[in-house]
Amino acid sequence: MEGSMPEKIFTELSQIFKPQTIKSEITYYFSLGDMKKTVRLTPDSCLVEDGKTVENADCVCKTSPEFFLKIWDEGYRPGLKDFMSGTIKSNNPNELKTFLAAFGRES
Repeated sequence: MEGSMPEKIFTELSQIFKPQTIKSEITYYFSLGDMKKTVRLTPDSCLVEDGKTVENADCVCKTSPEFFLKIWDEGYRPGLKDFMSGTIKSNNPNELKTFLAAFGRES
């Protein structure tokens, strides 16, 4: 059985976004292997853009597409070991939890 693909997940984000789960605008930049996406969340909206469309995102997440799918599809939550080993890199790991919550994926 094959899981979701990251591209498909990002295509569906605006449909599964949960309004009012965040308090103010947050920008995310995802670098998942060759795929680069910028996601802008406001309390009422979700905008997904191809590539890096902001100079400095509030939260940057760099990891492999496979590890992203493990987090999204399997509910895995990265721990200190994952960040220390470089499996996932972020300038703001707490905002990654906010991102998941905005789409009903909080653990």
